[in-house]
Amino acid sequence: MPVKKGRKLLAENRKARHDYFIESTCECGLVLVGTEVKSIRMGKVNIRDAYARVRDGEMYIIGMHISPYEQGNIFNRDPFRERKLLLHKREIRKLQSLSQADGYSLVPLCLYLSNGLVKLELAVAKGKKLYDKRAALAERDAKRAIERRDAEHAARY
Repeated sequence: MPVKKGRKLLAENRKARHDYFIESTCECGLVLVGTEVKSIRMGKVNIRDAYARVRDGEMYIIGMHISPYEQGNIFNRDPFRERKLLLHKREIRKLQSLSQADGYSLVPLCLYLSNGLVKLELAVAKGKKLYDKRAALAERDAKRAIERRDAEHAARY
C-alpha cells in the first residue's frame, strides 16, 4: 500500500486552546505498537486530558487514550499507558526548561498523519485564568456580531 503524502488530522485538542495561552509548539513522533497505529488511523484516540512530562531525560505523554483495536486480540496494550515521544535531546532540554517556569505545562494540540507517520503537535502553554476565558469568549462573540451585521448590511445593498 503506497504511503499518502501530506497531513491528515486525526485528533485535535480544542480544550487546550480554550484553557491555555499557547507560547510555542513543536512536532514530535510517538513510540507506538502496530495495533495502536491501526486504532489511531480509525480515529479512536483522545488527547483532551493528556499532558507531557520529562523523566530520566526522555519525554512521555500521559493521559492519552487509544482505544484497543477490535481485531488486535493479545496484541492490544493498555489504552492509557504512557507513550514515549521522539525528540532530540536538545529539544527535550529546551522544552523541560520552558515547562519548569511557573504556570507553564506541555500539552498536546493535535495528532496527525504526516507522510504515513503518526505525529503529535506539542505546545508549551500557560494556563488561563477564568477572567481571561471570559474575555476571550466576549471578544469572539463581538467579532461574530460584527460579521453578522456586515453580512446583513451587504445583503441589503
